[in-house]
Amino acid sequence: MTFQQRARELVSRMTLDEKCSQMQYRSPAIERLGIPAYNWWNECLHGVARAGCATVFPQAIGMAASFDTDLMHEVAQAISDEARAKYNEFKTFGGTQWYQGLTYWSPNINIFRDPRWGRGQETYGEDPCLTGKMGTAFIKGLQGEGKYRKLDATIKHYAVHSGPEKLRHAFDAAPSEKDLYETYLAAFKYCIDNAHPAAVMGAYNRAYGEPCCASKKLLEDILRGEFAFDGYVVSDCGAICDIHEHHHLTETPAESAALAVNRGCDLNCGSAYEWLREAVDLGLVSEETVTHSVERLFEARMRLGMFDDDCPYDAIGPEVIECDKHRALNLRMAEESIVLLKNDGVLPLRQGMRVAVIGPNADSRDVLTGNYNGTPSDYYTLLRGIREVSQGDVLYAEGCGLVRTDGQSEPALLREAVLRARRADVVVMAMGISPRLEGEEGDAGDAASASFDNGDRTDLELPDVQKALYEAVLETGTPIVFVNVSGSCISLCRQQETANAVVQCFYPGAMGGLALGNILFGRTAPSGRLPVTFYRSADDLPPYEDYSMENRTYKFFRGDPLYPFGFGLTYGEVEEVWQDGNTVCLTNKGTLPVNYTVLQFEYIPHKNLRGFQKCLLQPGETKCVSFA
Repeated sequence: MTFQQRARELVSRMTLDEKCSQMQYRSPAIERLGIPAYNWWNECLHGVARAGCATVFPQAIGMAASFDTDLMHEVAQAISDEARAKYNEFKTFGGTQWYQGLTYWSPNINIFRDPRWGRGQETYGEDPCLTGKMGTAFIKGLQGEGKYRKLDATIKHYAVHSGPEKLRHAFDAAPSEKDLYETYLAAFKYCIDNAHPAAVMGAYNRAYGEPCCASKKLLEDILRGEFAFDGYVVSDCGAICDIHEHHHLTETPAESAALAVNRGCDLNCGSAYEWLREAVDLGLVSEETVTHSVERLFEARMRLGMFDDDCPYDAIGPEVIECDKHRALNLRMAEESIVLLKNDGVLPLRQGMRVAVIGPNADSRDVLTGNYNGTPSDYYTLLRGIREVSQGDVLYAEGCGLVRTDGQSEPALLREAVLRARRADVVVMAMGISPRLEGEEGDAGDAASASFDNGDRTDLELPDVQKALYEAVLETGTPIVFVNVSGSCISLCRQQETANAVVQCFYPGAMGGLALGNILFGRTAPSGRLPVTFYRSADDLPPYEDYSMENRTYKFFRGDPLYPFGFGLTYGEVEEVWQDGNTVCLTNKGTLPVNYTVLQFEYIPHKNLRGFQKCLLQPGETKCVSFA
């Protein structure tokens, strides 16, 4: 029998109560049918998350900066190996608990439309083409090929979802149809067409007046209809209760549950589906509709090999977790995620130089791991990585806190930094923000700073205490390599004007410090490109709550960005010579090997990324690249 037939047969033997119980993310065991308990909630945004030690790759926005789909696919394969290994061990206890299963709620393919959104770090940037291609590579790497799925990938958050965080439970987004299809839905369609993800997660907000997890337009008409999606739909956590508690479209949990199930939301993260049996009794939803959803869910579990003994992935053991192969892969991705934005010749640094590493992010573990992260058993902070690579003295000073410094220690920390800078040949300033300041509602945000609000930002500025530190170090006259660490755009106008080099280091994973050291000292040439526009100020942008794409992203922005989407320098020079619209010849005129990404744009009539390819160029080598 097919998996679908087997699922129908098994579900046909369940009572209505049992079927309703299986549509909750904490699905209880049905012992009489040999069904173990299962928790559907797992995370692997950039490594197996919240389940102990794992390889922690760069945050998603950093991996997007690599513009390397082949590497992304390898990373996802490594993540799925570690996920399977953990599942194989956890299931020996007789069932799996939270973050121990095979159904993963990744990747986040929302469009990073506004840099103030704290969760933008979880995405692949502002462009649907880049997002769709990177998402497809990630999904294929997670799910594998063959009779059984390796993992289930879930694309989220469907749809029209990118902040504000504090309004997400009640917000109603209503962009134009052009923006809906061209921007907000394009990556979803591309991933469904090319990677066939197992699941789609609905968003918290409303779209065009309907809750996204119970929307006829989004779920029935577009997802199931136009996009022909045949997997299962899961709600974001608590989103079904939002329908009556915050959207005020229903009055009771039973009504909300019925509305969502009738629209095609098969699985509930939250508590609303605890009232699903009551909804059936009230005639709000039919048992037939419930049955259809449960069949989808069990078909998915069977495709994962949960009820069979011939699944080849059952042989994956714990030795793969943080193995040498994965560490090397992690380092490579971290190197490709770093973007060189300015260089007056100070980089690469010479061996033997005395380097002062200064800043609140220099020795921070938080900025390595981002959010939705696992726990690395070993990690390289930026300071440790520079010390590892440098053959000269490396001095260190914190200089200040992220957004404030204790009143008594502030002068001492700043003076110490100035003294270190005076003694150094070059200063590496590791500044920016961190996942403590930007992220998901309730998980980040500094209540004492007006620049941060429920994980979002109200401006694009460096915190004032860091600005003061930068100016003090600048006055020493020692050359500065400014390393901005963030998951999003920061206004770096002052640094572009006055620093000798500017480097964007997105939250770079456990090997991030070593990757930065390799880049700074020329062991590896930088190859990252910006997956988002770096604006000069939030004043250049429309209101954050406005979901129109007018004057947003590289496609529609009418101003002068500080650094445009796709920008990134390397050491030396790579010459691009386009033979025609689809063929370009690349020549590496530098002295280091370069992983170079060529971008192909079209105008429809606005600028639009059509494709990209990455290739390795040895010094003096010429390669010609063709686009389909």
